Amino acid sequence: MAAIISDKFRIFNAKQFLESLTEGATDTSSERSRMYFFVGRPQPWRAYLEIYSKNATAFTVGDEVYVGTYASTSFRATIAAVYDSAILVYDVFGSNGVNSAPPLGTALKCRTGGAGGSDTGATAVSGVYRYADENVPPLPLDNQTEKVGLYDEIIAAKRITDAFARTVVRRYNWDLVANPKFDMWKPDYSDTPGGGGQIGKATATGATSIADAKFYVMNSAYEVFKCLYNGENPSNSTGQNATEEPTVAGANYDAATGLYTETTGAGYIWKYMYTIPTDDVLKFLSSDFMPIVLPGNTSRTNVVSAAVAGACDVALIEDTGAGLPASQTLYTSIKGDGTGGVVQFVTNGAGGITSASIQARGSGYTYANVLLSNGNLFSDAGLTSAVATASGATGAIEVVLPPLGGHGSDHETELNGKRVMTNIRLTYAEGSGDFPVDNDFRRIGIVADPYNYGTTSFATADTLSGLKAVKITGATADYNVDETIVQTVTGGTARGTVVSWTLDSGSTTAGVLKYIQTSDAHTDQGVVRAFESNGANAITGEASAASGNVDTGYASALLGSTFAAGLANPEIENNSGNVIYIENRRLITRAPDQIEDIKLVIEF
Repeated sequence: MAAIISDKFRIFNAKQFLESLTEGATDTSSERSRMYFFVGRPQPWRAYLEIYSKNATAFTVGDEVYVGTYASTSFRATIAAVYDSAILVYDVFGSNGVNSAPPLGTALKCRTGGAGGSDTGATAVSGVYRYADENVPPLPLDNQTEKVGLYDEIIAAKRITDAFARTVVRRYNWDLVANPKFDMWKPDYSDTPGGGGQIGKATATGATSIADAKFYVMNSAYEVFKCLYNGENPSNSTGQNATEEPTVAGANYDAATGLYTETTGAGYIWKYMYTIPTDDVLKFLSSDFMPIVLPGNTSRTNVVSAAVAGACDVALIEDTGAGLPASQTLYTSIKGDGTGGVVQFVTNGAGGITSASIQARGSGYTYANVLLSNGNLFSDAGLTSAVATASGATGAIEVVLPPLGGHGSDHETELNGKRVMTNIRLTYAEGSGDFPVDNDFRRIGIVADPYNYGTTSFATADTLSGLKAVKITGATADYNVDETIVQTVTGGTARGTVVSWTLDSGSTTAGVLKYIQTSDAHTDQGVVRAFESNGANAITGEASAASGNVDTGYASALLGSTFAAGLANPEIENNSGNVIYIENRRLITRAPDQIEDIKLVIEF
């Protein structure tokens, strides 16, 4: 099928993302999107192996699981944790010494003591396998199972507002070592389509679309300029290197047109677009990306108001030719659907074109032609004094058409703003404790329109806790983060993993224990059981041996959680909203005196 998804569609989606943050009359309007940036996954990355059809002999942490014959196995790994229907493993390798995967549905055996040891007798069948370790996080999967499990591991979320989101583009600094040459903006770059029949047109730097071209620059004063001409001519068909840094403070800057013209070197022509304000520099400028300022920014609005649809700024020599009126400065009108455009060009003694430029920009052009035949050349800019042209004269000049609306009329479209950056700053224990500082996280993402817990009402708070919590009294020791906690409850045993343990001010035995429960690690007889408000059944840490009781009389808000009978639910309704972005990464460690500034770029 001869079809494409255009860059305009990607730009449209980026614009819609930003607009959705402010649409609707109120914060709860159905038209508005309430975007939340979340962090999650406090527990370490391990390779995950689903197992089923286990025999009566249990798999044990520290033993090895393998396939086939131990000495020549294609898969071998050390057991890190054992769950009801899965194990976590590390040191994964085969007989060739590299990471490997057990074939789905193969028989698994268990061995203790390594090569000199013996089989334990534990067997199972391998199910889904997913490699990961702390240096190699697993790639996120776009399926329901993944997203359901993700909610169980959310630590906290922070609202993304329009003040902390911007359209961004690739960053190109004025640095003639890293960026000696720039592409010029032209409307006709394209790749060569497969199947033949057409030949594409590449930029000076080899890009096959304006979306991938290096045609703009940020100078040392955070001013952004677009390259309209890069020295391209018949002897330099791919342009030349730049020499002068464009700036609005320079003598070569024309405030009326917004053009900066090099007086040395290749004669680059630059169009001023906007200046990045200090606040946007701090929030949205990264090593790879730079922001497009908001439509209300003064530097941008001045450029937009000065834009002239169909005004032409650049004339290129396609063919120097010969036989034109010799050694003259000549003028000719730009033919097309616009008006007022005039090209000036100079010839040598042989009647060949040596230079060409725009004398009058005109307006309204969506197509343009320059005719050099007899009756079209003049000796004056007013086109009143005709100059005869001999038959057989040759030469060609191309007028570079501007974007629809003119240069500077639509910054997102002209600069290919198909990316959005969100800037999220996590400040200490933000949200009255919603973001714990005594653990780390390994997953970030964005969820749109989650509900408040236990409701179908959109969440609107600045921060949300994703953790369950219990108010502990009479703790015998400190609980360890990432350890398993257990409590005897009705029907069996409740299990969870500690995310945070915070003592009450001035206490050594009372505090808030925050935890997660997941369907892979915390089941009991196939069920994730809730911790109970039972003062008689202690909550015990398996690694720390800490033991404490639920403060069943506690009913207040503390550290971002609202307690009833000593227990608190998350503030996010499980599986509500839509997860639109997931990124698994290496751990980010938090600390009480630390601020994380997270710049997340989404490319549409």
